[in-house]
Amino acid sequence: MGVNIAKLTQRTDLWPWLLLTPLAVYMAIFFVVPLADVAIMSFTEPSPTLSNYERVLTGGLYLRTFLNTFVTAITVTLCCLFVGYPLAYLMASSKPRTAMLILLLVTMSFWTSFLVRTYAWMVLLGNNGPVVWLLQTIGMERPPQLLFTRFSSTLAMVHILAPYMIMNIYSVMRKIDPTLIRSAESLGARGFSLFRHVYLPLTAPGIANGSVLVFVICLGFYVTPVLLGSPREQMIAGLIGNQIDEFLAFGMGSAMAMVLLVVTLAILAIYHRRFGLDKLWG
Repeated sequence: MGVNIAKLTQRTDLWPWLLLTPLAVYMAIFFVVPLADVAIMSFTEPSPTLSNYERVLTGGLYLRTFLNTFVTAITVTLCCLFVGYPLAYLMASSKPRTAMLILLLVTMSFWTSFLVRTYAWMVLLGNNGPVVWLLQTIGMERPPQLLFTRFSSTLAMVHILAPYMIMNIYSVMRKIDPTLIRSAESLGARGFSLFRHVYLPLTAPGIANGSVLVFVICLGFYVTPVLLGSPREQMIAGLIGNQIDEFLAFGMGSAMAMVLLVVTLAILAIYHRRFGLDKLWG
């Protein structure tokens, strides 16, 4: 009897692993194997040396592109936070029906692809678009160049990534116990003091979650910066695409991709040590 129970227990313990087998096979075929291939090419193309990494880490063009990528990612993250925090607060302080309506409007952007939204911004910011027309209508004879600038690509990326920030902050705000706010008010906290010392620390995990998510996604953005941004201020994903599509430099492209991957993993490791990666999903 004891032997049968032991065998049944062993079989039960195997079930989670068996259920994970399809996912493990899928990840191995479509993620691990291609990633290993990219890592190998970064060392072996066009010859088995470290020259690709040496050029990436010392070349002025590549360093400027990495710097521009991080500056853009930080700018987009801050803009998403500036836009997302007040909107998340409005949702959290509204009635459930109003909050759901705002959330629906925010998530509607997920119903269309990045490419469609990017082309929409090309129409809006083009020389014959409504924005330029409005500037000319109010008296500006020579409107500034909006399309194919850092401004246009940053604006479009903020529009695309802001929902991630909003939903992360909103999920944390919803969990705040109202009695904590009332207790702080009963102790004399008012206005900005209440926000700074009570509400902001309580929402800090949502800010961290949204910021890391937006920042990491922005590091690898390709379509929007290529179509809307300035060629002189391209991001690393666009440069990787140029290396592979135009110059067939698979080794250089792979080396840049691996450096970007290592930097991204380092950022996630720092976040995990401070907050835990499981907090990214609420």
